[in-house]
Amino acid sequence: MIRTKIINFSLILISIIFFSSCSNIFMKKTQEGDERTSVENRQMQVNPKYGAYLAGRVAHLRRDFNTAADFYEKNLEVTPENKDLVSKIYIILASEGRISEAAHYAKKSIQNGDNNNFTYIIVAVDEMKKNQYEEAVLSVNNLKGQVYEEFINPLLISWAYVGQNNKEQALKSLDNLSRDQSFKALYNFHAGMINDYFDDVEAAKKNYEVIVDETSLEMSFRTLQIITNFYIRNGEKDKAIALVEKYYDEKQLVDMLKRLSLEVKNANPEKTKRIISNANQGLAEALLNITTVVRQGPAGIDLAHVFICLSIYSNNNYDLAKLLLADILEGRGMYGSANAVYEQIDRNSLSYYTAQLKKSNNYTLNEEYQKSAQILKDLVRDNPNDYNALLGLADTYRMLKDYPQAIKYYNEAIHSLSEINNDSWTAFYALGVAYDQNGNWQEAEENLKKAIELSQNHYLVLNYLGYSWIERGKNVEEAFSMVVDAYMQAPNDGHIVDSLGWAFYRLGRYDEAAKYMEKACEFEPGNALINEHLGDAYYRVGRKNEAKFQWQHALVLKDDIEEVDVKAVNQKIIEGMTLDKKIPTYDAHFIEEKSEVLETVE
Repeated sequence: MIRTKIINFSLILISIIFFSSCSNIFMKKTQEGDERTSVENRQMQVNPKYGAYLAGRVAHLRRDFNTAADFYEKNLEVTPENKDLVSKIYIILASEGRISEAAHYAKKSIQNGDNNNFTYIIVAVDEMKKNQYEEAVLSVNNLKGQVYEEFINPLLISWAYVGQNNKEQALKSLDNLSRDQSFKALYNFHAGMINDYFDDVEAAKKNYEVIVDETSLEMSFRTLQIITNFYIRNGEKDKAIALVEKYYDEKQLVDMLKRLSLEVKNANPEKTKRIISNANQGLAEALLNITTVVRQGPAGIDLAHVFICLSIYSNNNYDLAKLLLADILEGRGMYGSANAVYEQIDRNSLSYYTAQLKKSNNYTLNEEYQKSAQILKDLVRDNPNDYNALLGLADTYRMLKDYPQAIKYYNEAIHSLSEINNDSWTAFYALGVAYDQNGNWQEAEENLKKAIELSQNHYLVLNYLGYSWIERGKNVEEAFSMVVDAYMQAPNDGHIVDSLGWAFYRLGRYDEAAKYMEKACEFEPGNALINEHLGDAYYRVGRKNEAKFQWQHALVLKDDIEEVDVKAVNQKIIEGMTLDKKIPTYDAHFIEEKSEVLETVE
C-alpha cells in the first residue's frame, strides 16, 4: 500500500487542581449537531436558575469558552451563592484572555475560602495592569509551595517592584533564581532587563554577556532579540550583528531569525527604542518564561494556556506570546481559535510570516484547502522564491487532487532553493508522489530516487518506491529490500506494516501477508484499505468467512482519501475473489534471506 505522509527543573504544581472538573471535560468529544441550539432554544422555558447554566455547560463541552463564560456569568447573577461555579469561571475567563473579569471572580472565590494559588496569580497580574504594584506584591506573597517560592514568585515580584521604581528590591527578589544553576540564563535575562530599564548599562551588559559567553546556556529567540536591541541602543551594533548571525542557521524559527538579522543590520541606533519600557512588559516576559516551563509538567497544556493569556494581557503587543498561545490552541485541536490569534499579528511583525504559514496549515487541517491556498498565494506573490510557501501551496493543491498545479509548485519550490541538500528530500518525494498520481510514472520514479538519495533512505520514500516497483513487477528483489528496510525503521507504523504485508501478498506469500496485515490492523484498526487488504489475505489462505467480515468492515469505515474501491469490495463480498495479478518472477532465496531480518523486531 502506498502511503504519502508529506506531511532541568521539573514542575509539580500539586496545589493546582486545574479547571477542577473542567479539565477533564475540556478534552472530551461532544456530540455535533443541534445539541447546543436545542438547549439555547429551551433555556427561556426552564427555570432561569438553571437555563443559563445548562447553555453554558453545552458551550463549555463544545470548547466555546467565551460563550460558556457569558452564560455562567448570567447564571451567577441569579445564583451568586454558587461557590463551585465561581471557583471555575475565573479559570475559563482567564483562558479566554478576559483577565479583568477573571480577577473579579478570583477575588470572590478567595472570599469564599478558595486557597488555590492561581486565584492570587490572576489577581496580582490584574493589579499590575492597573498599576497597583504594592497590592500585587501582597497578592503574590500569598502563593505557597516550593515551586512558587523558588521560581514563580521571584519573577512576578521583581517586576512589581520595577513598577514601584525600586531597583534594589526588584533585583533582590530574583536572588532565589540566582542560587539555582538551572535558572542561570533566566536570572541573568531578567536581571539584565531590569538593569537596562533603570539605565544601568554596565550591569545589564554583564548579565547579558553571561548568556552570550556561556555556550551551555540556552539562547532563546526572545533573548536574542532583547540582547541585540540592547547592543544597538548602546553603540555596539557590530556586536549585535555578529550575535544574530551566530544563530542564523538554527533550524527552529529560521524565518524569524532571518528577519531579525535583517532588522538588526538595518537598525538606526538613534531611532531604536528599548523593547522593555515598563513593568508590565517585563511581567509579560516572566509569564512567557513560566509558560514554557509549566507546559512540560503534568498539568502542562492547561497551565500553559492560562499563563500565556496572562502574558498577553500584560503586553498586548507581544507577538511571540501570541504565537505560543496559538500553538497551545492547536494542541487542543482548536484551529479556528488559533487562527483568530494569528490574525492579531501585524504584517510588520517579525512573527507575521510564521503566523501566516501556521494559519494556512490550520485551514488545511480543517480541510479548508481554498483558504489555505489563498494565504500561500499571497505569500508567494510577495516573495516568488519563498520555498516554504511554494511547498505548502503545492501540498494544498495535491490535497485538492489538482496534480498539475501541485507539480508546478513543487518544481518552483525546488528551483527556488539556492542549493539542493539533504533537507530538500521532502520536496522531491512530494513531487514524485504528485507525478505518480498524475499518471507520469517515469518522472515520479526519477524524483523518488532523488528523494531516497537525499533522505539517506528515509522509510517513507523507500516504502513508496519499493511498493510501486513490486506492483509493476519491476526490480522485485530491490523493491522488496526497500519495503523491508522501511519496516525496520518504522515497525509500529500501521501503514508501513501493511505495505510489507502487501509486498508479501503480491509475491504470492499469503501466510506471511496475513501475519503482517493483522499486525497493521492492530495499529490502524480504523483504516478502510488496511482492513480490505487483510480480507484479501484471509481469502487467499482459506479463511473466507473472516475475509468477508473484513471486507464488510472496510466498507463502513471512514475513507477520506477514497482508497477503497467500493464496487470492487462489494463484488468480492458477493462472489469471492478472482485470480490476482500475475505473480512476478523473483529470487525466492533472496526474499527468504532478506526476510530473516524481520525476526529481530518480532
